[in-house]
Amino acid sequence: MWNLIWPILVVILSNTVYNICMKSMPPNVNPFGALMVTYIVAAIITAIIFVFMVKPSNVVFELSKINWTSIILALVIVGLEVGYVFVYRAGWSISTASVVANIGLACVLVIVGFFLYKENVSIRQILGIFVCMVGLILINF
Repeated sequence: MWNLIWPILVVILSNTVYNICMKSMPPNVNPFGALMVTYIVAAIITAIIFVFMVKPSNVVFELSKINWTSIILALVIVGLEVGYVFVYRAGWSISTASVVANIGLACVLVIVGFFLYKENVSIRQILGIFVCMVGLILINF
């Protein structure tokens, strides 16, 4: 059971601190400069953990397994980060921005799951999307 719980707790904790950091970014700092420092620090930490986990002798072999998804993911992460910076700079509250983004994301991923991954979509999920849409309307007015 713990194997199911701890990863989601990491996501929740990381997302909480992430949104606090994004909301707290000074308004006069260039977001791309701040993100560059963030990615450099993240790259160093990730490289250390990666080498520790795979052992130095396996680094090249493990890196050879990487495909196009890492490049696209990098582009998407930049969009995600800059999007949140500008969302908060536009005046969104920390209690609303993430909720709106995640509800929208959940609705889109139901559709993506259906079309790309042939996942089943139940009537309950379709009703859930409509309830989420009503929630988005209520939370923003």
